[in-house]
Amino acid sequence: MTHPAPHIGPIALGDLTLHVVSDGGFRLDGGAMFGVVPRTLWQKKKEPDEKNRIPMATNCLLIESGDELVLVDTGIGDKGDEKFRSIFALEEGACRLPESIRRAGHEPEDVTQVVLTHLHFDHCGWNAREADGEMVPTFPNARYWLERGEVEHARDPNERDRASYTPVNWEPLFDAGVAELFDDQAVPAPGVRVVKAAGHNRDMCIVLLDGGGGEDCRGVFWADLVPTAAHVSYPWIMGYDLYPMTTLENKKRWLPLAAREGWLCFFEHDPAVPVARLVEEEGGRLRAEPVAVPG
Repeated sequence: MTHPAPHIGPIALGDLTLHVVSDGGFRLDGGAMFGVVPRTLWQKKKEPDEKNRIPMATNCLLIESGDELVLVDTGIGDKGDEKFRSIFALEEGACRLPESIRRAGHEPEDVTQVVLTHLHFDHCGWNAREADGEMVPTFPNARYWLERGEVEHARDPNERDRASYTPVNWEPLFDAGVAELFDDQAVPAPGVRVVKAAGHNRDMCIVLLDGGGGEDCRGVFWADLVPTAAHVSYPWIMGYDLYPMTTLENKKRWLPLAAREGWLCFFEHDPAVPVARLVEEEGGRLRAEPVAVPG
């Protein structure tokens, strides 16, 4: 099994400095992760365990942008009980997100903006922590950016995705008055643009990066639009996605652009290929070419 590195970086992207910071590894069902793709195909890329679960990463992104320190997504967190840890095979002894941030040369108190691509439990777990019997923001000096429609749905989910939402991961932000709601897109810091790219759910976002200085200074954090490098192939779409055809539309919109302009691509759930560029092959097929980065 490939374990995610606790910290990768620094990575220069024009005026931006990037760090991949991890909250440790976990596992999800391989069939659910690859939808209609047969196991005979996907297991060549992601070897399952005896419970059909494949290794997953929690690759969050820490961005230095001028005076701003932006954190994109906050991993699984520390609130899960023993049953939760067993179901998702949380990596024992893993370096968790606050320590990963320290390894990147910062403290949680240094974070000024937290961007949440969506509110599923594996993307927002360190939003809040327990202190003196109360839930308080983990990053006390940050504003937390949430897409308005996603908050509305998280507060009233349906039977199909209710298990993915845990209110204790976001309601403390509203209690503390640090939530920043936006519609469709937002710019929480220079060179960092959050854009809705639905499919996984109705209001999930990706994060576009522009360090200035031309195409070589652009990047994208795919979140669950393209959760691993294996999902670059258009039909490889998660069974978890509520709107798979919308996922396909957004992949066809964004992936060719990323390939054409040489964007640096960050895969949130890939323990083996956290950073890559996309290469177009014969017939228009795309593949992820891993990028060597400081570790």
